[in-house]
Amino acid sequence: MTTFHQLHLLTSYPPANLNRDDTGRPKTALMGGAMRLRVSSQSLKRAWRTSDIFAKRLERALSLRTRRMGTEVHERLTERGVTEKVAEETARLIGGRFGKIQENRKKGDPFQAEQLCFIGPAETEAIDVLVAKVAETGKAPAEDEVKSLLIKSHRGADIALFGRMLAAQADFNVEAAAEVAHAVTVHKAMVEDDFFTAVDDLKDRDEADEEGAGAGFMGDTGFGAGVFYLYLCVNRDLLVDNLSGETGLAEAAIAALVEAAAKIGPSGKRASFGSRAYTSYLLAETGEQQPRSLSVAFLKPVTGTDVLGEAIARMERAVNRMDEAYGVTATDRYRMNVESGDGTLPGLLDFLAGQAPGNWSPAARAA
Repeated sequence: MTTFHQLHLLTSYPPANLNRDDTGRPKTALMGGAMRLRVSSQSLKRAWRTSDIFAKRLERALSLRTRRMGTEVHERLTERGVTEKVAEETARLIGGRFGKIQENRKKGDPFQAEQLCFIGPAETEAIDVLVAKVAETGKAPAEDEVKSLLIKSHRGADIALFGRMLAAQADFNVEAAAEVAHAVTVHKAMVEDDFFTAVDDLKDRDEADEEGAGAGFMGDTGFGAGVFYLYLCVNRDLLVDNLSGETGLAEAAIAALVEAAAKIGPSGKRASFGSRAYTSYLLAETGEQQPRSLSVAFLKPVTGTDVLGEAIARMERAVNRMDEAYGVTATDRYRMNVESGDGTLPGLLDFLAGQAPGNWSPAARAA
């Protein structure tokens, strides 16, 4: 049987433009017949895996996502005095191992791959060793040396969590152990426009002529505010398997994911909006039961002035009703409610690590 960790978060963001669409405006979604603000899972995962929290908890277990490994190799070899012919051949061989090099590229980077690829820490170390050998010998690497650069036991915690796909190297694909939904507001929301101006400090304020008066720049940007619901599910057994049985690293990856999800959001236009926020409510569930989101609790938009309080009540009511309809849908639960002072982040992490009991178990709820 598989053990799942499910996380349900409610986070309130002030006016912000966290995640932009192709026009530069905040992303949206139509849900329950009402327009909502949306933050994509891609932007969330990017913010988490590049955060200081991941760097601290997963030191030397983080990967590099790039299309430019061939370019990096070429630059390093050229700097060390390797001939252009050998540098080019090596760059294409190594870069091509992690993604097909774009053919017939007349402009720009001739060693860039067609798609991004996660390269694990052990793979990065192997590349470093091979590049050093080429620099020392002045000879391009052998085919078997390049072939061995892709490693199944890569120890990349972010790869283990979020997966990796190599179209031409399917044996080295990694199925994501973490599922991350798009975050949506629990209530109706709209994108508003902020018209702004910037003043030229060197412009004479006393100038009365038409050319000298007014702002030095004018513009507008979209923004929105709201309480967002976010759902995550981690297949703990798959995570351990992805990390070759390293349970300690798997526990560290779960802790990093949970803490980052609770504290870190996308940084879109952060300097203009100061949009940093901590999660106000986090419900964690563990068990072998089939996972399910609680987004249905917000199919009907939350209304009124106490949006967060109503959202919490709806979520917990949905949990109870699903338990009544399907039987207990989780073996144990832990909730952190900042508003009521129920639970703490360290306590929640201990719960997920199996070091502490839940504080809202099915048995306690039934009693």
